[in-house]
Amino acid sequence: MKPTIQLRLGQHLTMTPQLQQAIKLLQLSTLDLKQEIQEALDSNLMLETEEEGSRREEDASDKGGSDEQPNSTASEQAVNDPNNETEIKIEADSIPNELPVDTVWDDIYDSVMPASGAGPAGGDDGHDFLNQQSTGETLRDHLVWQMQLTPFSPSDLAIAEAILDGVSDDGYLTTLLEDIVVSMDDPEIEIEEVEAVLHRVQAFDPPGVAARDLRECLLIQLRQLPEELDWRTAAIELVEDNFDLLASQDETQMRRRLKLDSDDLMAVIHLIRSLNPRPGTSIASQTTSYIEPDVFVYKRNNQWRVELNPEAAPRLRVNSEYAGMIRRADNSADNVTLKNHLQEARWFIKSLQSRNDTLLRVASRIVDFQRNFFEYGEEAMKPLVLRDIAEALEMHESTISRVTTQKYMYTPRGTFEFKYFFSSHVSTASGGEASATAIRALIKKLIGAEKPNKPLSDNKIASILADQGINVARRTVAKYRESMAIPPSNERKRLA
Repeated sequence: MKPTIQLRLGQHLTMTPQLQQAIKLLQLSTLDLKQEIQEALDSNLMLETEEEGSRREEDASDKGGSDEQPNSTASEQAVNDPNNETEIKIEADSIPNELPVDTVWDDIYDSVMPASGAGPAGGDDGHDFLNQQSTGETLRDHLVWQMQLTPFSPSDLAIAEAILDGVSDDGYLTTLLEDIVVSMDDPEIEIEEVEAVLHRVQAFDPPGVAARDLRECLLIQLRQLPEELDWRTAAIELVEDNFDLLASQDETQMRRRLKLDSDDLMAVIHLIRSLNPRPGTSIASQTTSYIEPDVFVYKRNNQWRVELNPEAAPRLRVNSEYAGMIRRADNSADNVTLKNHLQEARWFIKSLQSRNDTLLRVASRIVDFQRNFFEYGEEAMKPLVLRDIAEALEMHESTISRVTTQKYMYTPRGTFEFKYFFSSHVSTASGGEASATAIRALIKKLIGAEKPNKPLSDNKIASILADQGINVARRTVAKYRESMAIPPSNERKRLA
C-alpha cells in the first residue's frame, strides 16, 4: 500500500485559549469572578481598575500643574510623538488575533504571578478576607465550655466527653448508653454511672440538649420551667404518660385522661408547642452565605427592565502609562513582556465584556418570558426549559446552563437564582401547560388556607387542582409537597 497525500474538507470546533477563558469566566459566580479579577490585577501589570486609573491621572495632573516645567508621562509622550502611532496600538502582525489551538496562556505569555506571601486580597499575610471571618460558636463548643465549668471526677469527665461526642447538631444524643460504656474501656464503669452523668449533661444549656428522643427532650424543657407556671404540671403529665395521645391528636382521650375541658387542654398543648423540639439549632451556627445579585430587575413606565449590577465586578482598562512604554520593532525582553501582558489584558477585558453581554441577554429573555410572574407572583409562572432560551438567543444549551448557574437576579419579589425560573410543565385540561413552580405555589396556598383540624389530603388537593383544569396525580402532589418540606395531612392536623 503506497502512501498518498489527500485533501479533505471538514468542520470541527476548536477550543482556543480565548474561548477557554471566556467559558471559564462565564460559569463563575459573582464572588468567584471578583477573586479571579483580583488575581488578574495582581498578575498583569497592564490591567487596572478605572478607579485606580482616574486617581493616578488626577495625581499626575496635579503634580504636573505644580511644576514649573512639567514632564509628560510616558503615555503622553507616546501619543504626542508624531513618529509613534499611539504606542498602545501594537501592529497587527506583532500580536496574533488568535492563539494556536490546544495551548494555554503560559505557553505564549509569561504572566507575572504575585509573591508567595500575597493572596488574592492583596494583603501581606496572604489570607483571603473570607477565611478571616469568624465561624461562630458551635453546639459542641458551647457544651464543652459548660462541661469545663462543671465539677466532674476524672472518670465522669471522660464519660461526659463521650456523651458530647454523640450529640447531634439538633441536640439529641445519638449514641446508645451501652456503646458509651463499651467505649470507656473501664470495667468499673457501669451504665448507671453513665446515666447519672447524662442527667447532669441534660441540665446544660440549651434546655433539652442530650435527650434521647422527642419525649425526653420535651420533658427536660418542661421540668426546667418555673414550678408556678400555669399548666406546667398538666403538660408534664401529658408528655410523660400520654405522649402517644399527644402525637395522634386524640382530643377526647387527652381530656379524659387529664380531666380537663377543651379550653384548658388547648392551653396545655400551646405550652408544649412553645418548646423547642430541636434545641441544638438555637446554638449551632452556620457560615453565612452572602449573595450578590448579578442583575437588577425593575419596572419603569410599565416596562420591565434589566440592568447589570455595577458593583458585581470592577471596571477594568489597560494602564496607559505602561502601554505607552512599548516600543515598536523592539524585541528586548522587557518590551516583549509588556507586549505579552498587553495582549493578555485585552483578551481578559474582552472576555469580561462577552460575559456581561451574555448575562444581560439571558436575563432579559427570562424576564420577557416570565413577565406574568413579576406581575402576579408564583402562580403565574410559565413552564420554561433551557432549550427555549437557547433557541430564542441562538445559543447552545450548555451556554445557557453556565449562565444560569450561581447567577442571581434581584427583583421586586425577592432575589432568585436564574435557574429558579426554569421548571417542567404539566398538561392542563384545556390543552395548555402549567409550570411545576406554579403548581407548587397553588398547593402551598391550598394548604395554608386549610382548616387546622381537617387538613387536606393529597387526593383532595389533586381533586381541587383538577377542578381548576390542572390534571396531576396524587403521587405528583405528594412529590411537590415533600419538595417544599410540608408534612402529610396526618402530621399537619391540629386541634382547633
